[in-house]
Amino acid sequence: MAYIDPNGSTLDPTLTDQSPRPYTSIDDDNSGPGPQLMTAATLTGNTVYNREGDDLGKIDEIMLDVEGGRIAYAVMKSGGFLGMGGKLFAIPWTALELDTVRHAFVMDAPKERFDDAPGFDKDNWPSEADVQWHRDIHAHYRAPGFWE
Repeated sequence: MAYIDPNGSTLDPTLTDQSPRPYTSIDDDNSGPGPQLMTAATLTGNTVYNREGDDLGKIDEIMLDVEGGRIAYAVMKSGGFLGMGGKLFAIPWTALELDTVRHAFVMDAPKERFDDAPGFDKDNWPSEADVQWHRDIHAHYRAPGFWE
């Protein structure tokens, strides 16, 4: 995962002096907050923007590949009204970049990509056993599979 500043520049996650870093985490030098290690709860609720600055939705859940020991997807909620309704999208974790300054994620996807994106609602989650669904999601967002 890359880390970006508000100007779109990629930050080096190994450096510890890239302020401000608003998340609670652990740095190699123990100097304080940083983007290397965070709780999933710290990231849920963050807005997802595209490179054009469009608000695509908010992170609702983070899905773990328990067997592989890694994050598979961020579930992004888009649409709805006052927290009700809306559509859920499984966004491959590798398709997201963390923006530590804006407390947000950025992805390289036009807003229109979600017009025909595979989505679901809170009562009808996709089957984790559906291998083709996973392949289709990663192909749609042009991201490598978490299993690779």
